[in-house]
Amino acid sequence: MTEDGYNKILAEISYLESVRRPEISAQIAEARDKGDLSENAEYDAAKEAQGILEGKIAQLKTLVSNARMIDEARIGTDVVQIMNKVKIKNLQNNAIMTYSLVADSEANLKEYKIAVSTPIAQGLMGKKAGDIVEIKVPSGIVKFEILEISI
Repeated sequence: MTEDGYNKILAEISYLESVRRPEISAQIAEARDKGDLSENAEYDAAKEAQGILEGKIAQLKTLVSNARMIDEARIGTDVVQIMNKVKIKNLQNNAIMTYSLVADSEANLKEYKIAVSTPIAQGLMGKKAGDIVEIKVPSGIVKFEILEISI
């Protein structure tokens, strides 16, 4: 995991614990004040939201506790590896795309960050610029040419 990704997760944990948790506690207290809990849909919904929130916090804390930081200074560009930006060309339709290969927890397709566990990333790992790779994707086998590897 990158330092940036690690810090984003820590910020999310902080937000969930300091903002969302008190909001949900207030909703539970408000619903409890309305009387009979056995027929109180607001109370049930707030308790369910609390359970979901606590699960999310626990999941993020586990992710952080198991994270290993990647030293970006030690990343090379001779072969494709995690934290590289890879410019590839789809040889079937000549589309050119640039993706950053990141940890699963940092993947975000809108930002062109794909997880190293995806089929495309797996097919690119260890290859060099100029290599042509065949990658099995859900729609079949696609040939890509690796145009450039950068950080």
